Amino acid sequence: MNAYKIVNLKTMIEEIGERQTKGALSDFSCGLNRDVEYFLREKSIEFAKQHISQTHLVMAPVESELVIAGYFALANKSIQINEKSVSNSLFKRILKFGKYEPEQQLCSVSAPLIGQLGKNYKYSQHNLITGNELLKLACEKLRIVQEIIGGKIIYLECEDKQKLKDFYESNGFIIFGKRFYDTGEEHNQAGEHYLQLLKYM
Repeated sequence: MNAYKIVNLKTMIEEIGERQTKGALSDFSCGLNRDVEYFLREKSIEFAKQHISQTHLVMAPVESELVIAGYFALANKSIQINEKSVSNSLFKRILKFGKYEPEQQLCSVSAPLIGQLGKNYKYSQHNLITGNELLKLACEKLRIVQEIIGGKIIYLECEDKQKLKDFYESNGFIIFGKRFYDTGEEHNQAGEHYLQLLKYM
């Protein structure tokens, strides 16, 4: 993995101001997933200011200038994991971090969410970062968080597409459920739901 500089978006706002930060974010382009591009350009600053989620920019050098190679956004959420959706051994480990609801056969767990993950395709000819590297950086950041506050489970959501399922499963994530789109989300995505995947760190 290359040496990347990871910059917290909230820190960038504090250091150079919101206007300049918006200008820097406008350099990000992701034609493969317009929702990833829209979030960074239009929502990430407000989410950071309100502490809804924190976005981390992964910077890499291009011709002596640091540019956004990719980014990931992290948040803390509560999820419900059905007893039948994962193996018995994994569910027993999950129970240590949540509350079991026997009637529904569910375990409610507070866990970090990788809310967004995206590469900047404006610089695709430079091969600045791979999807595997970007996801590894996000997981490493959450590992540090969990060393401070505890926990072992992280999760994410993605569109129900085979290529995405293969990608996340090859990186150690396990499908445990689905979440139907909220109002507005359905206009930007295919299908009618997100897949939910977890990883036991």
